[in-house]
Amino acid sequence: VQLQASGGGLVQPGGSLRLSCVASGFTFSRNVMAWFRQAPGKEREFVAAFRPGNSNPIYADSVKGRFTASRDSAKATSYLQLNSLKPEDTAVYFCAASSGWIILSEMRKSENYNYWGQGTLVTVSS
Repeated sequence: VQLQASGGGLVQPGGSLRLSCVASGFTFSRNVMAWFRQAPGKEREFVAAFRPGNSNPIYADSVKGRFTASRDSAKATSYLQLNSLKPEDTAVYFCAASSGWIILSEMRKSENYNYWGQGTLVTVSS
């Protein structure tokens, strides 16, 4: 099982980026997919997640209205569109997947995901 994240970079405040996560080695369409991030010196935190067949992702309050998560099962790829970026969004962003079902109240917890990508760095700075 592999998750390959990409799309990070340096962007000015107010700018945008789109992160991608290509999955292989498992049935993408049947897995819960999520994005987390970890800022320097801080713990990993939840960003967004969605369950198979569910068109309504859930988001952390800090990114709601600015970030949009989506998935393309035909390409086995999940995406995270980052808009209106702020310096506090600077972090390594990780995609994650679960091999099993996760109830809604547990989707924000990193320990419920058993597959992780290597992370892609997003730096928001002028």
